[in-house]
Amino acid sequence: MLYGALEEDEHRQLCHRLHAAIRSNKNDGSGLHVIGSGACMQVSITPENSSTKHTVCTSNYRYLYWTCTQMLAHHTVTGCNMRPGDLMGSGTISGPEPANYGSLLELSWGGSKDVHLDEGITRKFLHDGDTVSITGYAQGDGYRIGFGDCSGKLLPAL
Repeated sequence: MLYGALEEDEHRQLCHRLHAAIRSNKNDGSGLHVIGSGACMQVSITPENSSTKHTVCTSNYRYLYWTCTQMLAHHTVTGCNMRPGDLMGSGTISGPEPANYGSLLELSWGGSKDVHLDEGITRKFLHDGDTVSITGYAQGDGYRIGFGDCSGKLLPAL
């Protein structure tokens, strides 16, 4: 597993090199990458019995390795059709700095470090009763399109 193979500083340096290489790639000309370069997201955790949202990640579509066009090609190359209205997920979007890490597993370094929230609350993993909220928007010259707040509460296993 990556967390055991690399020290945190080595991981951060590797991320910086990877993201520098991504930024140096040329646009594929579709225009989709231009929209994506301004797509921002934020992930927050609201612990049970708290009204405070604690931001654990702010990231941006520009940190993705693949463009929308490339993801579409990968999805459809084996014959899986796409139709108008279909949604595609990019997966985790992790940037080069800890504030941009796209998963709690990455933030907690595989569960070996506490992630400090406000009010003295820590997490390594989500707890029953936590509410996770994702907000996002794409922004360009003269426009901003968002999907608002997408939230879900983690319920205990039955």
